[in-house]
Amino acid sequence: MSSPGSHLSGVWSKVTDLQIERGIGCRVVDTNGNEYLDFTSGIAAASTGHAHPKVVQAISEQAAKIVHAQINVYRHDLLDPLATKLAEITPDGLDTFYFDSSSDAVLEAAVKLAKHATGRRNVVVFDGAFHGRTHYTMAMSSSRAIDREGYGPLPAGVLIAPFPDPHASDQEAEVSRALRALDRIFATQTPASEVAAMVIEPVIGERGYIPTPKVFIEGLAERCAANGILFVADETQSGFGRTGRMFAIESLGVVPDILCMAKGIASGFPFAAFGTRRELDDQWRTGSHSGSSNGNPLGCAAALATIEVLTEPGFLDNVKSRGDQLIDALRDLQQLDQALLHVRGRGLMVATEFDTAERAQAIVEHCLTENKLILMTAGTRNRTIRWIPPLIATSDDINEAVSAFASAIRATG
Repeated sequence: MSSPGSHLSGVWSKVTDLQIERGIGCRVVDTNGNEYLDFTSGIAAASTGHAHPKVVQAISEQAAKIVHAQINVYRHDLLDPLATKLAEITPDGLDTFYFDSSSDAVLEAAVKLAKHATGRRNVVVFDGAFHGRTHYTMAMSSSRAIDREGYGPLPAGVLIAPFPDPHASDQEAEVSRALRALDRIFATQTPASEVAAMVIEPVIGERGYIPTPKVFIEGLAERCAANGILFVADETQSGFGRTGRMFAIESLGVVPDILCMAKGIASGFPFAAFGTRRELDDQWRTGSHSGSSNGNPLGCAAALATIEVLTEPGFLDNVKSRGDQLIDALRDLQQLDQALLHVRGRGLMVATEFDTAERAQAIVEHCLTENKLILMTAGTRNRTIRWIPPLIATSDDINEAVSAFASAIRATG
């Protein structure tokens, strides 16, 4: 609900009631001059922190040249350089790139390409995934009922397969169970020959930051290869250094047919892309898809500057080190309270899961009001607090956040 007298829509949920005036690095400043340590990064978007000087300079210089260059009418001089740079940093084999303005739009575009390239109609996704809020990406998402409630009927042709339970004591058996269930879907709901794409997050985001098991990814890739199904990796949250690798899929030993990226690609500027192989892109009929802001010049400038920062020597090594520091410190805090059930994650994409949603929310609120630390929850039951600081976070930033978290655990126990 919006504030009384406001002309804004009330559709957006709110993590805080803060009115932010500016941001710098890992911190934001409200209109009263109060400074907060932001460990949400705009839900993983502000990869280089707020107002990184290289990103600000790139956007400013480009804005003085041209703000909007509609890609169907004319091309600008940053499109090819960005595509070339993406070809250098994405997994080998991805050499052709499509640009859009949001993760929802780029996921829909990837599915449309898959349907054209295969001539098939169905898509397989996995339980607990979140891929967006447009009608089709909503049909692909199952992390929370509220995202779908009241919007049906949703588009047909989306099949939701089980994802391995991360809490199962025997993970090998659990992965086998999930793969058998996928095979049963092929036997009972749609033949594999009618599936255009299989879409999965290398780290399941909104369900509670659950790393996808490597053996599960390998099993999916094997089934895709055997049945002519395109393997699509949704790296909206996990991409651009978030897990300590440029893309999370790199640590899983699989090269996707399509790799979707957004959020951190341009340090929070609305921009998205996917990478694929030229042979697949050639199957996408010219003129059959487009958008008013595809390849926006400011977005391209922000993305190029972001990549320059993320590829500086030692940058990703520091992300991994800060992630290890954070996970180790959080696991130490499990001794404070048995209600902190699980600590998991990769790089600076970390989750702390509690026994109840009420406890998780109380801790988030205490961190905000008492220590000026911004955290947010996730998960189907909202029992998980996610840690997604800007990738420039220092050791001192991590220590400050963990100290605030420890105080909140003690105060709410």
